[in-house]
Amino acid sequence: MKQNNSSAPKRTPGAVALRILAGLLGYPDAQLRSYLPEMAALLKEESALKPTRRGELLALMDALECGDPLETEAAYVELFDRGRATSLHLFEHVHGDSRERGPAMIDLGQTYETAGLVLAEGELPDYLPAVLEFVSTQPQAEAKAFLGEIAHLLQGIFGALRQRDSAYASVLGALLELAGQRAEAIEPAPEPPLDESWAEPVVFDGCSTQGQARPGQPQPVHIVRKTSYAQGAAS
Repeated sequence: MKQNNSSAPKRTPGAVALRILAGLLGYPDAQLRSYLPEMAALLKEESALKPTRRGELLALMDALECGDPLETEAAYVELFDRGRATSLHLFEHVHGDSRERGPAMIDLGQTYETAGLVLAEGELPDYLPAVLEFVSTQPQAEAKAFLGEIAHLLQGIFGALRQRDSAYASVLGALLELAGQRAEAIEPAPEPPLDESWAEPVVFDGCSTQGQARPGQPQPVHIVRKTSYAQGAAS
């Protein structure tokens, strides 16, 4: 994600930590691994996270830097790209494959544009690292409120990562701490078989089993900001 420097606000406490956490959730290719020493040094200077959590994150960085590159990249794909419970695309957890996902993507993308941010080519608005980069540009109160709004999604991913004994769980735990919440390993819902999760929903059936409520029931909550907030964040 690129930022229009003319609209960039002053750095707020926790902004560096958010950028580091966003980076750690990215694909661990050679470029990201080359940044790890600098990221580790910055994290040690950042006081927004508890020492215990910082230690966990530094251990993750060390594992990514010293591990076999092919094995590290393959493990990342297996963890985050195969199955909904650990998906880093937030609307996957909210809307699944329902028609609500498209408008929600547009709304969130417009929030970024209002804040002077431009998504990288091929990057989706609901990709958690992109969301965190946006949050890192906001004033401290707004950043904490935004993280609080998506905390239920972060808790779900945290629980799924803990269930898989993944060191990446510490990244989600750190995000929840920045949101002012306690990281809790919530039991993730059973995932449908792969074939079923990719099946087309029945047209005109009145609901989608992957995130859209039945007629007459409340629809899933969007994680996007209200227009008034988006305008205020850009000011």
